[in-house]
Amino acid sequence: MAEQLQLSVILPTAPETLYQAWLDSAAHSAFTGSPAEIEARVNGVFSAWDGYITGITLELDPPRRIRQAWRTSDFPQDAPDSYLDIWFLPHEGGTQLKLLHTNIPEGQAEDYRQGWKDFYFDPMLEFFSKGR
Repeated sequence: MAEQLQLSVILPTAPETLYQAWLDSAAHSAFTGSPAEIEARVNGVFSAWDGYITGITLELDPPRRIRQAWRTSDFPQDAPDSYLDIWFLPHEGGTQLKLLHTNIPEGQAEDYRQGWKDFYFDPMLEFFSKGR
């Protein structure tokens, strides 16, 4: 049975800045510290973390929401894509990034929970705290 995660972090930057950075190859690479390639359009493909993460952007609602089909090289070969919904909500002093990650292969959700924190939220907090 598929699993899901709901996560949230407050980042010290404007929703527009964060939204644009998520979809920009250079900015995404800079805030994670690992190479990303992103076609910033609906049906555009993306990869992050040297190809560990791959997917397709399904919906864009600038600067409020991004929906992506998402998978990693740890997914079983026959597993369907998971789905990532990201909201960029104005918050005092910046943006609340809310993330809903659904259709995660059984037994992998807790690893991704820690991964989102270690490889996205913590580096993004450090990056955007420097006024970028």
